[in-house]
Amino acid sequence: MQQPYVRAFFESDTNTVTYVVSDPKTRDAIVIDPVLDYDAFASQTSTKSVSSVIAFIETEGLNLRAVLETHAHADHLSAAQYLRQRYSVPVAIGSEIGVVQKTFKKVFNLPDSVPTDGSQFDVLLFDGQDHSFGSVEVKSLATPGHTPACMSYLIGDAVFTGDALFMEDYGTGRADFPGGSALSLYRSVAKTLYSLDETTRVFVGHDYMPDGRPVRFESTIKRQRDSNVQINKTVSEAEFIDSRTRRDDTLRAPRLIYQSIQVNVFGGKLPDPDDNGVRYLRVPLNMRNATNAVGGPSDDGVETFE
Repeated sequence: MQQPYVRAFFESDTNTVTYVVSDPKTRDAIVIDPVLDYDAFASQTSTKSVSSVIAFIETEGLNLRAVLETHAHADHLSAAQYLRQRYSVPVAIGSEIGVVQKTFKKVFNLPDSVPTDGSQFDVLLFDGQDHSFGSVEVKSLATPGHTPACMSYLIGDAVFTGDALFMEDYGTGRADFPGGSALSLYRSVAKTLYSLDETTRVFVGHDYMPDGRPVRFESTIKRQRDSNVQINKTVSEAEFIDSRTRRDDTLRAPRLIYQSIQVNVFGGKLPDPDDNGVRYLRVPLNMRNATNAVGGPSDDGVETFE
């Protein structure tokens, strides 16, 4: 295929970037990391963000061939199933998603019947695998660390890094989620991503606009390797682990982690309705600091994010 055309959509509530990546010749396209809007106060989903993506696909006459997730997101709900239903396309994710499913199956105390083999997704992508979605040719690059199942996707001269690597003035994703690892994240970036051709375009999964600058989502491997504030060519493995760990120790759990993970880890499908016709999300209480029945201190807690 020709070098891909990339169209980005920024969702400001969760600072997430969704990408439509298309082959200019055939008009085949994929979507990476689509957002299902969620109002946490009203506990109400909506499709405003993904509708903008759909409008672009329709206006440009693109042939959507697949939806790819870089990982099971902890900060927003995925609209993958909405696109899957509308366009009858597969949803793909990294093959290690089962590791994340097993972890959060325990967190949400889900029944034994819930599978943790990734079968909720249509396609599992393996490290180093080349996969064609129509004429869009994707190489999957395992980039664990933020989660154990993170994948980056190399498409022509562009790599989509999800939460492994952000803009060079912000750094990387956090590494303190269950199964996360600052060591793995360092190696994913320094050994895998930074080994790509220096002209490779880098498209990141979020932008948090440090110092109030305008939204940015595109860089290059050379710019990242030269000047990323957390992991550049002068930063050692030990230095990164120390700085990433100290930074993670100051961070709170993402605002929507419980709502998003229990949807995203199982393919982006919302929970089935109860017998009253209402869908419910499970939100565990006091996972970090356990209490007794009246809210006082307890010694029986389970540390989830440490």
